[in-house]
Amino acid sequence: MEPGDGPRKGGIGALLELIPELREMLTRVKQVELEQVSLDIGDLELFIPLGAAGAPAPGCGAETAAPLPPRPRELIRETFVPVRTEYPARIREVVLGATKAEGGTRGKTVTIGGAAAPAYTGLEAPPPHPPVVAMDVFDYRVPLPKALKRHVEDVLDDPGEWAKRLVNRYGAEMVTVHLLSTDPLIQDTSPAAAAGTVETVLQAVDVPLIIGGCGDPKKDAAVFSEVAAMAEGERLLLNSVTHEMAEARTMEVVARAANAHGHRVIAFSPLELNSARELNRRLYDYLPPESIVMDLTTVALGYGLEYSFTIHERARHDALMGDPELSHPTASGCTNAWAAREAWMQLAPAFGTPEIRGPLWETVNALILLSAGVDLFMMMHPAAIRTVREMAGQLHHLTAPDAGRYGGWTTLQIQG
Repeated sequence: MEPGDGPRKGGIGALLELIPELREMLTRVKQVELEQVSLDIGDLELFIPLGAAGAPAPGCGAETAAPLPPRPRELIRETFVPVRTEYPARIREVVLGATKAEGGTRGKTVTIGGAAAPAYTGLEAPPPHPPVVAMDVFDYRVPLPKALKRHVEDVLDDPGEWAKRLVNRYGAEMVTVHLLSTDPLIQDTSPAAAAGTVETVLQAVDVPLIIGGCGDPKKDAAVFSEVAAMAEGERLLLNSVTHEMAEARTMEVVARAANAHGHRVIAFSPLELNSARELNRRLYDYLPPESIVMDLTTVALGYGLEYSFTIHERARHDALMGDPELSHPTASGCTNAWAAREAWMQLAPAFGTPEIRGPLWETVNALILLSAGVDLFMMMHPAAIRTVREMAGQLHHLTAPDAGRYGGWTTLQIQG
């Protein structure tokens, strides 16, 4: 039956009569599912709107879409103006070592601290003093990895000659004398003998010294007091004053001796800023703040170095934001890197030799903490120290890039 035949009953006529009802039904639904329906389609045309999202396509009763903007024919030029952040506080400066004119015997002094912004974050406020590296000497023959021993093996039994080697051959800016033999569980060396060792090193070299104890709070107090009196006016850095000393009631002894004889101290705290604040508060009763350097603990690569970085970074940021109890320069014992087995043990050939891997381990430790703003590094391997010095020197003397040299990098062509 064709459309228009008879009363239009059945076939297409019946379907046409249902169109108004279907249209009414479809206005109240969002989805229609057809079953057992086949469509024979010739040409299919799709109309996609070119205007705003959701705008009707032309021919659907909508107004003509706005014309598109012209296509760019060259790179859009834009300028970048770095934002300079001013911090309300700065890190205190601490002077180490004393020349003859200042009452000591050192050939020069070292100043650390003074930063007014986070380390190397911009060209506007570079650190006023570059970081300093101290090299380690021990007062008795300690077991060392081969990668370290080969540089000092012939002077391991003579702290004075050991210190000379570090200064004359490797350019040590400072020397750390570790008095480990004073440990009651090692040799229990007397405070007087320990002071004699320090005197020997003072006569052998003219750089500022750091004096390390054995870790026993009572013995360290006795040793530091003896050394402080012997080296009066030399402005030594005593390493370190701890919470264990405070509990043993020996912290006051060390702090008073340091203040009386013109020395500085390292306040050591175990990876906790509130602990560092508390220790510094206690020391303020006996020492001026300019006599305190903080050691917030250095953990070796692979054993939690990322946490050490976070603690140092947070301490520096809080200090610059005005926390006076954290506004001290920081020190890092990067020789802790050698406590990691991966730094010195034999591994599969793919990991390289310990002679290369060990210095890299110490270097990575130092560079990571350099980026957190550490002011004083205590290190051992000459290659690691040389790398850290070079990197610190480059960062310390950063200048604005040459726009003429780098401005056209997007137009460079690589000839294959």
